[in-house]
Amino acid sequence: MAFKLPALPYNYDALEPYIDVATMWIHHNKHHGGYVAKLNAALQKHPELESWDLVDLLRKLHEIPEDIRTAVRNNGGGHFNHSLFWRVMSPNGGGEPGGELRKAIEKHFGSFRAFKDLFTEVALGRFGSGWAWLVIKDGKLLVGSTANQDNPLMPEDISGFTGIPILGLDVWEHAYYLRYQNRRGDYVRNWWNVVNWGEVELFYLKALQ
Repeated sequence: MAFKLPALPYNYDALEPYIDVATMWIHHNKHHGGYVAKLNAALQKHPELESWDLVDLLRKLHEIPEDIRTAVRNNGGGHFNHSLFWRVMSPNGGGEPGGELRKAIEKHFGSFRAFKDLFTEVALGRFGSGWAWLVIKDGKLLVGSTANQDNPLMPEDISGFTGIPILGLDVWEHAYYLRYQNRRGDYVRNWWNVVNWGEVELFYLKALQ
């Protein structure tokens, strides 16, 4: 079955004023939509991969035929990353997490403030295009980043940082340039106002299973 572009869980203007409607429309329809179309085009060349889900494709990149491996890495990564990204944001987001996620953050980082500062530092420190991540690995929460559309599900020799992602921040310029131009720092600081901590906690609890 061909992969499909998921609908946003809110309207394109719902994250205003932190993320503008034009950016959201272009980001979802053109960028994410383009990754889905190119992933499907690559997989058409190898019908034997039809039964693989997206997580399989990313975790087993070394088993993907070489002629489409780069396309699956870039476009499959882009599809997964953005699908998660839309879900961890909400017009009713912001604030601080609670519940089991809050306890885990305090356990592994000392405090929510320490986690937030570290995540922001990692997001701002990613040179060029890429993503900042909060992952769970071996029962521990970790913060790191990956380049381009790589993600922590991919083999470590490809992504450089592995784990089960539960929160991701897109720091490609296309995610913020229309409103923030080159001011990535302003984008990252404002993004905290739309983080959907309830959804992040659901990802966290699922990752523990």
